[in-house]
Amino acid sequence: MEESLLEFQNPIRDAISRIRFAPQSNNLLISSWDCSLRLYDVDGCVLRLEAPTEAALLDCCFQNESIAFSAGSDCYIRRYDLHSGIQDTIGNHDDLAICVEFCEETWCTGLDTLMLSITSRPITPLLPSGRDCQIVSFSSVGIGQVVSAGWDNKIMLWDMRMKRAPGSFKILGAEVESMSLTVSNLLVSAGPSVNTYDLRMPERPVQEEQLSMGVQIKCLRSIPKSKGFAVGSIDGRVTLDISYTSNSNDNGICSAFVTCDGEGYVSSWDAQSRRRLFELPRYPNSVVSLSYNHKGQLLAVASSYTYQERNEKQLQDPPQIFIHITKNQKAD
Repeated sequence: MEESLLEFQNPIRDAISRIRFAPQSNNLLISSWDCSLRLYDVDGCVLRLEAPTEAALLDCCFQNESIAFSAGSDCYIRRYDLHSGIQDTIGNHDDLAICVEFCEETWCTGLDTLMLSITSRPITPLLPSGRDCQIVSFSSVGIGQVVSAGWDNKIMLWDMRMKRAPGSFKILGAEVESMSLTVSNLLVSAGPSVNTYDLRMPERPVQEEQLSMGVQIKCLRSIPKSKGFAVGSIDGRVTLDISYTSNSNDNGICSAFVTCDGEGYVSSWDAQSRRRLFELPRYPNSVVSLSYNHKGQLLAVASSYTYQERNEKQLQDPPQIFIHITKNQKAD
């Protein structure tokens, strides 16, 4: 694969937390611990927006090509107009806001806070890579709603028609580590468990999984067009849970996926044979986030020290973002 490095006139000054390609363009959204949200035009090789805030940004997502959101260390969820640069807050958690997603439909209104416990069945790890592992998002306009998670153990549902959260459900006894949204299905990892919620009826999980990995979950991603997910753990193992239907056309839904790790490696895997397809040359820092563009032709790689590594590495290896041009069809 061909590779290029994104050039910034003013370099990213602290650890990158998340990168995401836009829904229909090659604009890349970047959140980081330097308290700024950036929008980079990969086609034009130019930074379109740098929006400073008052807190470190721990996650970001698009609503569409014009609107984006961030989750901050000051507990606030922020909304950005990507054309004007204007930003406002839509609400806050009681502790760090760590995850944010946008759902194109709005189903939940007027919900009370729901108290849920986690029970589940075990599933088995698939691919041992030996390194702290994360997973690239699997991929396939209405007013919609924003879904956020925080260290207050709450999932908040923010209706964009109102200035308040219409509902929230709280995970008892475990902090949310990661979440992933596909259409109306919200996957949440808390402790050793992965729970699936249908946002049309979020009173209780429709599926509960107790992972047999026995270690902390680092990253969770849902698989489009399939009832399944992938999980990366801090000890470098990957678990796939895929439910195929009787439709023979479903067998190719998840043929390959891409992982990144804390040692600077990016690997592509064949899900069925459990073999590594390729591994990119090692990056100078941990690879903290990956994103495919909407056509699957570009893979963005964020090479950055993590927040935990900032004191020892920030002066040696600054955060960088690389763009790979893929020759084959996008991995799931």
